[in-house]
Amino acid sequence: MGRGKLRIYLGAAPGVGKTYAMLAEARRRVERGVDCVVAYVEHHDRPRTQGLLDGLEAVPGRTLEYRGTAVTEMDVDAVLERGPEVALVDEIAHTNAPGSRNAKRWQDVAELLAAGIDVVSTVNIQHLESLGDVVESITGVRQLETVPDEVVRRADQIELVDMSPQALRRRMAHGNIYRPDRIDAALSNYFRPGNLTALRELALLWVADHVDEHLQRYRVEHNIRSTWQARERIVVGLTGGPEGRTLIRRGARLAEKGAGGEVMAVYIARSDGLTSGSPKELAVQRALVEDLGGTFHHVVGEDIPAALLDFARGVNATQLVLGSSRRKTWQYVFGPGVGATVARDSGPDLDVHIVTHEEVAKGRGLPQARDARLGRSRLVWGRLVGLAGPFLLAALLRDGQLGLANNMLLHLALTVTAALLGGLLPALVSAALGSLLLNWYVTPPLHAIVIADPADAVAIVTFVGVGVSVASVVDLAARRTHQAARLRAESEILSYLAGNVLRGETGLEELLARVRETFGMESAALLERASDVDPWTCAGRVGLADVLERPEDADVDVPVGDHMALALTGRVLPAEDRRVLAAFAAQAAVVLDRQRLQKEADQAKELAEGNRIRTALLAAVSHDLRTPLAGIKASVSSLRAEDVDWSQEDRAELLAGIEEGADRLDHLVGNLLDMSRLQTGTVTPLIREIDLDEVVPMALGGVPEGSVELDVRETLPMVAADPGLLERSVANLVENAVKYSPPGRPVLVTASAIADRVEVRVVDRGPGVPDDAKDRIFEPFQRYGDAPRGAGVGLGLAVARGFAEAVGGTLDAEDTPGGGLTMVLTLRAVSPPSGPARAAGPVRTERQAT
Repeated sequence: MGRGKLRIYLGAAPGVGKTYAMLAEARRRVERGVDCVVAYVEHHDRPRTQGLLDGLEAVPGRTLEYRGTAVTEMDVDAVLERGPEVALVDEIAHTNAPGSRNAKRWQDVAELLAAGIDVVSTVNIQHLESLGDVVESITGVRQLETVPDEVVRRADQIELVDMSPQALRRRMAHGNIYRPDRIDAALSNYFRPGNLTALRELALLWVADHVDEHLQRYRVEHNIRSTWQARERIVVGLTGGPEGRTLIRRGARLAEKGAGGEVMAVYIARSDGLTSGSPKELAVQRALVEDLGGTFHHVVGEDIPAALLDFARGVNATQLVLGSSRRKTWQYVFGPGVGATVARDSGPDLDVHIVTHEEVAKGRGLPQARDARLGRSRLVWGRLVGLAGPFLLAALLRDGQLGLANNMLLHLALTVTAALLGGLLPALVSAALGSLLLNWYVTPPLHAIVIADPADAVAIVTFVGVGVSVASVVDLAARRTHQAARLRAESEILSYLAGNVLRGETGLEELLARVRETFGMESAALLERASDVDPWTCAGRVGLADVLERPEDADVDVPVGDHMALALTGRVLPAEDRRVLAAFAAQAAVVLDRQRLQKEADQAKELAEGNRIRTALLAAVSHDLRTPLAGIKASVSSLRAEDVDWSQEDRAELLAGIEEGADRLDHLVGNLLDMSRLQTGTVTPLIREIDLDEVVPMALGGVPEGSVELDVRETLPMVAADPGLLERSVANLVENAVKYSPPGRPVLVTASAIADRVEVRVVDRGPGVPDDAKDRIFEPFQRYGDAPRGAGVGLGLAVARGFAEAVGGTLDAEDTPGGGLTMVLTLRAVSPPSGPARAAGPVRTERQAT
């Protein structure tokens, strides 16, 4: 069984009659004896549509529960089991309810087609996926249900159901589309005349393009080369010269005269790359033709007139616009020119317009890039050899004793040398002068431009031919060698770019610096703008030149997409450098996008972290803060109770509970506020030089007596830190260590100087922390192990590390030898250890008292 055929009725808006047309087609097929069933049709309670459904066999749908509502979808299995010849499936862009066989109805249709069932369906233009943004800009409504364009384009038949905006609005006003309570809102919003006109134009243009694709396919399949003037299509031939802008504007005016006219600008380049137009001018012309609604095409061809005609016939063009030749009068001896050749060979189906312009007969000039590879010194030597060499050689051989053959060989060697040094032109000069000098000094009669012996004449003519041929081969070999060297350099650069793409190593500034260095420019900048009417802004730049305001102000600019350009200043680059520069430009755009995506990812990560912290904060407020508040409230309520006579001991115990709860609240709120300051970046440390033996003891005021042993030498160098932040950081470390240290094993707080830093160590003998959790314990709201809820909200270590980093230090966790955990706070020393007098001072060792 073959694949089924798909027929789609396309409309510009709801209510134009797509479903009605589909049902009318079904009735015609049923009358012809075709097995046709209704797989799914949405009649929207329209009486005339419902009337067409009467008498047609319908396959029952499948009912699904979705958000408490019963939803009916097409039952694909039932339709496949029924196996009709034709199935009617309305609204191919519909999204199926969860639990259906497929997510989209067009996927259901694909299964029916694969089973050999012909399908007739409907769709509105606004549901095509590629037009989603366009429709939203017109109507202000984003279509959530879409179908891929390719699904619709692959349909065997597409029939446009058209209706004027006025007729459609009348249908709406008469209640033939929506219920009465929705009519006024629809007419005032989506069904405004402007919206309907724009949607209608979209539908007409889309169908016209689809028809044009079928026409092109038909012409190719049947090998039709002649032009079918179904649509006015103007091809503008460009040379890369300044006259191209005039030609493009003239082509645009011609297109405006015909309905649906289209402009296509084409530039023909030779495959050897030795001749080309101005890349900067071509870029300007590309932008101009795109602004006028046309397209730009770059074609490679050896025979420019033939390539132009092949392109025009290939796109079914009706008119071809060319400029009058820029060649001077004497240059016509080499041929009639491109315009005349194209006009002669165009045939009766293609009109050729020759347009005059300001550059007519001014000459094309010689492309400078042809000999730029040789360098100035080689060009000078080549011209000297080509001009002076034959005279010097003739002076040395003027006695003629070597004979004509040897003289010609020596002159031929000189011609080859001129070709190697200066290219083809000096070699041609050398061959011409050599032939004249051989005639003057060697062939009889001597000293006369006459050749008596015909054999000598043949020899000299052969010498000129061989000299020109050898010089051409040598010059071509030199060009190919130069091209190979350039291609090797280009491949190395492109390999470097490809490696950076894969590794994602190079930043935008580094890449622009590489561009400036590679091409020897003064500055490089990447410019962008939001739309065609917005001003240009600089996304990144390197170099000493002023910031460019527009790409047109640069010596070289390469467009990257519609609203981005790479601009260089310093010199005008030859055309052969544009390929690599275009690769750099594309890579610069990729790097910029990657940087912005990374920035967005970092911002999203920060937002996610903030959301996680806020969630944990709510959890902390809901439990850890309520617990001490509940204890305080219970104690206060008990003390205020008049029916209970509390003893002094009971009152003291209740007051102690109130004090303990208040202390816990103060500690929790303090950590929460500190964490909030760290997260919002509002911590501003006041860094100054301080002594650890003055700050650390002050951080131990909140721990029980005998729980901490302090060992801080007075001879330690001063450190750079904020005293308040450092005290809070050490206090949190000590409180955490005391919490997990076993009874009778005091926490040791010690400090030591190592090179240019000072380390404060808080050592406990508790259970320790595994290596894979040592970094995790510094995250907010982390409690290690089975710590009870009343042990805090898990902010102490996070605040300690945040304050440590705020003052320029680090905080890490290490294992304590013999068991336990050691917190290492590293600070920057600002003065070396004191001299011998201070170093001889005692070591300060004490136990902390409250």
